[in-house]
Amino acid sequence: MNGRNVLGATLERYAVPVVWLLVIAFFALRSDSFASTSTIKLILSTQTVILIATLGLLATLAVEEFDLSIGSVVGFGGCLLAVLDGRDGWAPGPAIVMTLLVCAAFGALNAVLSVFAGVPSIIVTLGTGTVLAGVTLGVTDSRVVTGISVKTVRFMTDGLLFGIPAPFYGGLLLCLIAWFILQHTPLGRRMIFIAESREVARLAGLRVSAIRFGAFVVTSTLGGLAGIVLAGTNSAANPQAGAYYLLPAFAAAFLGSTTIVPGRFNAWGAFVAVYFLTTGITGLQYLGYAGWPEQVFYGGSLVAAVTLSHLAGRRRLPRVS
Repeated sequence: MNGRNVLGATLERYAVPVVWLLVIAFFALRSDSFASTSTIKLILSTQTVILIATLGLLATLAVEEFDLSIGSVVGFGGCLLAVLDGRDGWAPGPAIVMTLLVCAAFGALNAVLSVFAGVPSIIVTLGTGTVLAGVTLGVTDSRVVTGISVKTVRFMTDGLLFGIPAPFYGGLLLCLIAWFILQHTPLGRRMIFIAESREVARLAGLRVSAIRFGAFVVTSTLGGLAGIVLAGTNSAANPQAGAYYLLPAFAAAFLGSTTIVPGRFNAWGAFVAVYFLTTGITGLQYLGYAGWPEQVFYGGSLVAAVTLSHLAGRRRLPRVS
């Protein structure tokens, strides 16, 4: 590999982290209050929900499936926890376990319809996600559910280390697990093989259907976990909150696929993408902007980062269709 190719590959791999540092420097120069430990804690502690949801999406995206129900699962998971823990008086542990089991079962339903019935996942999950959003409204009577136990709320909000709540470190642990599985295990290599050519993978003897099935279950389970963190952090659950998390999770997943391990959906790329995007949005808020400028930054940053990676390395991104 000649010098130009090495430089191009390096730029492609680290384009987003470099732009992230430039964004931090820009807002630090424009706002004195931005460059503070309180801002760092705010950014790190408020994005765990999106991070967990994004990591969940990696499972299905890695096998060339698209789960559009992730936002609905986040909203449902939070509301189910709030209903069990707050309204019905369940202990926090059993309430969390039941929520995760129900969300996993929903993922299994998506898998049955897509993997075994052969319906495209983008259609299946769009439909089931809409149904689940309606179920969430029904379960909560379209009202915010309060009364989550103090024990659950304190676990989600009290500083564990350096004043940052426990869910952030849980998100880091999930990143580590996802990184290890996707990049250092036979299962991860099989998922890549399936994404490249499902039929060839099947002919090679891989359990394609089982792996795809498991991917849907993992996505919904982590979506439910993200909802649990959301409800615990807010000490309440809004039945309409899940819709907000669909676009950010997909944006972070695809932006993450352009960095660290370009061309593949990867855990640390997703981590960088989540906090890169929220850094920009937080910076705009410190400068007094809100609303549409945030959306422009969200979309513009994604396009800019992907374009930069393409120009630097000319490597193929994961296919979208």
